Amino acid sequence: MLQTLKNYFGYDSFRPLQQEIIQQVLAKKDTFVLMPTGGGKSICYQLPALLMEGTAIVISPLISLMKDQVETLKANGIPAGALNSSNSDTENIGIRRECIQGNIKLLYISPEKLSSEINFLLKDITISLFAIDEAHCISQWGHDFRPEYTQLHALRQNFPGIPIIALTATADKITREDILKQLDLKSPRIFISSFDRPNLSLTVKRGYQQAEKHRAILDFIDKHKGQCGIIYCMSRNKAESVAQLLQKHYIRTAVYHAGLSTVERNRAQEDFINDRVQVVCATIAFGMGIDKSNVRWVIHYNLPKSIENFYQEIGRAGRDGLPSDTLLFYSLGDIVLLSKFAHESGQQTMNLDKLHRMQQYAEADICRRRILLNYFGENREHNCGNCDVCKNPPEHFDGTILVQKALSAIVRSEEQIGTHLLVDVLRGNYTQEIVKRQFDRLKTFGAGRDVPARDWQDFLLQMLQLGYFEIAYNEDNHLKITDSGKKVLFGTEKAQLVVIKREEMASKPKGRKKKAEAASPLSISSSQEREDQRLFEILRAYRKQLADEKRVPAYIILSDKVLHLLSSIRPTSIEAFGNISGIGTFKRDAYGKSFVQLIKKHLN
Repeated sequence: MLQTLKNYFGYDSFRPLQQEIIQQVLAKKDTFVLMPTGGGKSICYQLPALLMEGTAIVISPLISLMKDQVETLKANGIPAGALNSSNSDTENIGIRRECIQGNIKLLYISPEKLSSEINFLLKDITISLFAIDEAHCISQWGHDFRPEYTQLHALRQNFPGIPIIALTATADKITREDILKQLDLKSPRIFISSFDRPNLSLTVKRGYQQAEKHRAILDFIDKHKGQCGIIYCMSRNKAESVAQLLQKHYIRTAVYHAGLSTVERNRAQEDFINDRVQVVCATIAFGMGIDKSNVRWVIHYNLPKSIENFYQEIGRAGRDGLPSDTLLFYSLGDIVLLSKFAHESGQQTMNLDKLHRMQQYAEADICRRRILLNYFGENREHNCGNCDVCKNPPEHFDGTILVQKALSAIVRSEEQIGTHLLVDVLRGNYTQEIVKRQFDRLKTFGAGRDVPARDWQDFLLQMLQLGYFEIAYNEDNHLKITDSGKKVLFGTEKAQLVVIKREEMASKPKGRKKKAEAASPLSISSSQEREDQRLFEILRAYRKQLADEKRVPAYIILSDKVLHLLSSIRPTSIEAFGNISGIGTFKRDAYGKSFVQLIKKHLN
């Protein structure tokens, strides 16, 4: 096992749980694996496929994901192929022939294609194992349910003696139980890895209005020069408008959402994978097929609808283990809209509960990572030190009078007011709606004009979290005071609010084209050697040249992590090059000579 790991994948040791999972599969026993994005799930079925007789069948939901996996395997010297609708008939015939001849070790196939091949190709070849990737898609309780996955129960009926390994990055307890039931796994052993991704920083900014968000995003990207990232938006229109904003500031940006044609979506994904654009602005439709190891940051423009969605999406950053940043914006408007969607869904109770847990994470004043891990059943007794709450613990103040002003305005409007109108009342704004409804005659009109509108939005979010009022989604989102709110309003209890801290964003010069700057290398060497940044850029440029020649993404040649190690250790022999973590025998023989020559030339 260790020799195969080193020869093909370039690693000297397994990550946590990988070895036990592989031994379970080699013993031909059913297995369920819950492991976070970037945790090393693929090796759990790819390595046993190399050691077992026959072909491993990997069921995968996306063509782009299959393509990426197959290219990565081939780059490691492993014979692999994919049967899907994007292939020509000639290509699919050739792949079937190779499978029948026993020349392919891993065959990737979509669930739709599987149903048409289950009584044909699969009966004609020796199958070593079935691997079901993104297994949460099989469960109606999962966050990305796909009806075509439900037919996978036929695998157990048709191939009772072949082991099945189901893998996913995000599944709560009810989803896990449903996956096991749907696939009819026989006494499966369940492996749940730690969900901790300590290389990801976690930051939340609440109550930002559109202009503030835009300034914060531009400032954030400016601090990540040349590093690629993803911005997730709730709607297609927002993805388009944010992309246009970035393009105006000369940031290479693509758009990805379900409203685009297949050609446009594929182009956006290919441009991102091949580093032709720095940023993708996308809806949640984007990302499952991305195995790009050097995504350095992820921004959520809006609050996600569940922690599962959020965790999987931030997991697309830092898959190589290097430091990466995540930033989440959320506002009252997000909560109102997502709650409306949840109320109108077919699974109202479950979706509202998931949204509530997401809201708790966003509004936390304790370590965010502990909340995230707790959701997945993993308890930590210490804070992470790499989230905004740990770095800048919130300060509280007596906000009783502020809360009383807001609650009084709600009562005096006879609880027929929404959040935006409430802020206008408190600020004393003579808008058309205010005058029409005679809210300018309320005693509390203008009672909070000393507090900026954006701060009122923030304080209202805190009041909602503290349970002082509720939003009646079935009554045009009007605000209703709770019993807890009445206690504060009538002075029987005090209200503690969090002090609002706002960062000053650097102002951007308008109308001036900025030169593209190279990414700052992220040093990961634990040795005494200091990373040679100039050498890193030389190696990166050469890697890009090789990738263009082979028409594959650059990270498939060598990952950023490997380039950083090469720039720190600076091997001057092919043997030393092959000892770098992440370089297997195939890549050593394919690239060792040319990379070593470049390093020697630089050192001389």
